[in-house]
Amino acid sequence: MARGLLGFFATGPDQPEITDKATIDTLFRRHRFRVMVAITLGYGLIYICRLAIGVVKKPLIDQGVFSPAELGMIGSALFWTYAIGKLTNGFFADHANMRKFLTASFLLSGLCCIAMGSVNYLWPAVIIWGLNGWFQSFGAPGGVVAMTAWYSNNERGRMYGIWSTAHSIGEGLTFLLVGAVVTWMGWRAGFWVPGLIGIVVALFTWMLLRDRPRTMGLPTVADWRNDHYVGPARVEQSTVLRTQLSILKLPAIWILAVSSALIYVTRYAINSWGILYLQEDRGMDLQSAAGLLFISTIAGIAGAISYGFISDKIFGARRPPVNLIFAILELTGLLLFFFGPNTMLSLTIAMILFGVGLTGLVTALGGLFAVDVAPKRVAGAAMGVIGVFSYIGAALQENISGFLIEKHMTTIGDDKVYDFGPVIWVWVGASVLSMLLAASLWRTRLRD
Repeated sequence: MARGLLGFFATGPDQPEITDKATIDTLFRRHRFRVMVAITLGYGLIYICRLAIGVVKKPLIDQGVFSPAELGMIGSALFWTYAIGKLTNGFFADHANMRKFLTASFLLSGLCCIAMGSVNYLWPAVIIWGLNGWFQSFGAPGGVVAMTAWYSNNERGRMYGIWSTAHSIGEGLTFLLVGAVVTWMGWRAGFWVPGLIGIVVALFTWMLLRDRPRTMGLPTVADWRNDHYVGPARVEQSTVLRTQLSILKLPAIWILAVSSALIYVTRYAINSWGILYLQEDRGMDLQSAAGLLFISTIAGIAGAISYGFISDKIFGARRPPVNLIFAILELTGLLLFFFGPNTMLSLTIAMILFGVGLTGLVTALGGLFAVDVAPKRVAGAAMGVIGVFSYIGAALQENISGFLIEKHMTTIGDDKVYDFGPVIWVWVGASVLSMLLAASLWRTRLRD
């Protein structure tokens, strides 16, 4: 059965190459646009199926369905399976048909989200949310493999920046849409509506996405654009696994993996607990808190696009200087968010700075920089190695945050009083360490 499943998802054989230049140009232009639309909007919309739980935490706690520590267990289940899946599925993605690979993952994630809205017990919720994490783990490596197959070296930073807006699109729609749905219809609808969106996204992806150019009789995109770092040599299919394993010998990959893990601590701390923090520490209602985090995601779209443009056009595809700039923006926003005045103006500025800086860092540390320093044919494996560390960081954050928030929560009558002080320093410290590690790669160069 496993062999049949792998065979079903395997990329198709190379077709005889089309020789008419006009036809090649037409097909490339048509499918490159469709691929970018599919992987950007598809991955962005399927994010809603992952982040919905962050919006419904207060209703779940208030109604006694789950405690903060139990929600930490449920949330970490997704991150642990996502971490493992991003590694294994990252390696698998280099061999897979992206159309089938991504469509199946989006469909199954949507079904998990629908099932999550029907459970009241801890362990079924842990299992369902863990399965959701596994299916979600197909998305990032699949998107990067599709992008690197259809876009060449000297446009990769800009295209990766555009694709990275998917994070902000998904996060923004989650806070805006799910926040409204939960307010009007209750926490169960906060899972059911995203699940239905996931099913629609799967159909949308199947219609738009296509596998690699060679399976359609087209040359590689590097040959089409004459865009090679070092000559036109290709990695043959029989040596793909060996090339995948070779990236484990690159010190820069390991440093990037830890740096990314640390920035993911902060990223998912705000995504998972930011609304609860704003409700309890800053006195906001659900829709106001969700709206404020939505601002950070809009800023994040600008951050992702500007990161790719600045690093490609101003710094000649050198990522470390831009990493430092965006890390300073992210930390400034984070400190203002937690320690600045309790006014809407101050919090809005904080979220803009944080959103721009964080999304730029996620773009680079979470994949682009790794794709730069690893052989391009094994982009999925590079994303997998970075991804497993990133989501181990996210999973540990979820457990640690849930534990610290519950430990420092007291009940006075019917009211729960929170002390976020200890956990805030964990989140801020992770960002500082990530910045220092990323800066240590200042002299790292690109390779083909």
